[in-house]
Amino acid sequence: MKRFWLVLLTLGLFAAFSTQAMAVDVKVSGEFYAAGMYLDRTSLQKNVNPSTAFYFQRLRVRTDFVVSPGLTLVTRFDAMERAWGAARTAPGFGGAPYRDSAGTQAENENIAIDWAYINYQSPIGIFDVGYMNDGATGTIFGNNYQPKGRIKYSKSFGPATLNLAYTKDAENSVPYGGNADADDDKYGIEGVYKWKTGKAGMNVNYYNQKQNRPFASNKITYFLVTPYAMAKIGPVDLQAEINYAIGDQKYEDGVTVAGHDKINLQGLSAYLDATANFNMFYLGGSLAYVSGNDPYTTDKNEGFGVNGGREWNPCLILFNNDVDQWAGSPAGYNGTATSNAGRMTNAYFYQLRGGVRPVESLDIVMTVSYAHADKTLAGATWEGRDYGYEVDVAGTYKITNNLSYMLGAGYLFTGKWFKGTTAVNHDVDNDYLVINKLTLTF
Repeated sequence: MKRFWLVLLTLGLFAAFSTQAMAVDVKVSGEFYAAGMYLDRTSLQKNVNPSTAFYFQRLRVRTDFVVSPGLTLVTRFDAMERAWGAARTAPGFGGAPYRDSAGTQAENENIAIDWAYINYQSPIGIFDVGYMNDGATGTIFGNNYQPKGRIKYSKSFGPATLNLAYTKDAENSVPYGGNADADDDKYGIEGVYKWKTGKAGMNVNYYNQKQNRPFASNKITYFLVTPYAMAKIGPVDLQAEINYAIGDQKYEDGVTVAGHDKINLQGLSAYLDATANFNMFYLGGSLAYVSGNDPYTTDKNEGFGVNGGREWNPCLILFNNDVDQWAGSPAGYNGTATSNAGRMTNAYFYQLRGGVRPVESLDIVMTVSYAHADKTLAGATWEGRDYGYEVDVAGTYKITNNLSYMLGAGYLFTGKWFKGTTAVNHDVDNDYLVINKLTLTF
């Protein structure tokens, strides 16, 4: 009798699991690119200016397991993100997540799992729980995607949407124990209002960063307030965003820095972009600003918590994430470089662009950009704050609906910012880049 019930139960479990498996709907999407880059100078210093040329690639695959209507397990991985033929990074190198990944650089050169989270569209709102992207608000400006452990909630009320989020930035309770009060946490609330031709929103994040306790005896708390808007007015597409950070860094246990036990944190960035479309032609421009830190106000950090973001790449050389990631940002003197980890910091930026689409599958655009620093670095008298002018031309041809090819060239007329101080022989050279990229989406 027991054997009968055991067989019956086994068959029942098999049927149940088989039914669930058959109910899962799998959706796969992704992107693969292979690119080649030639950078004429990897250093803007006149007497140290080797060139570099190489190919690189990345595969990114997203897989959604639709368990039932409204319930989905979302996953994503990156694979073979490497330069062709280059030496592999040692396993565990750096230890920290690499760029926009949850894995290390070595793992991304093989395979790194970035996302694994549940998306549940319940009757009272949408819940997301697990590892997913963080670091994006409003426009593309200021966005720095990074997978992190998060809990998100979203609820729509007609044209308005409320978004709530909790993000774990750093965890020190595991495996060390005893450091439960030395974590980094973020709490966010966002309101978005949409209409037929645009949307506007406000995102407020509160950061409670204590991962440096107790060893460095300091903690950072600050708010990041981000209002933004995107709208289409006739033939013109408009985008605007402001990021304002305010808070403080407090030192404990008698620790002081430059005689201060507290540093006031401030940061401001702003972005305005407009593009007018006239059939096969389009014209546009961008204005951007990221505050810099005044090195002589030791009780303040005026450039804290804001940057142009890795996702915003306005030029092919200046403030470009691909250049920084694969070749390193060309450097001048005294710590100056064409970007800060692929992002714009401490700068005013101005750009004009014009494009033409002679046929539906071809898009050619030319941009002229100029940038100068907001603040100088500490040191002797500086010759100037201008990063310089950059002229870029790029064309993208859509070979098929899923396959495109891009060819671009950029020339940087190097500014005096890269000379640093007026020390002898701080001469700089102009720089240029050629890049081509084949992209497959599916």
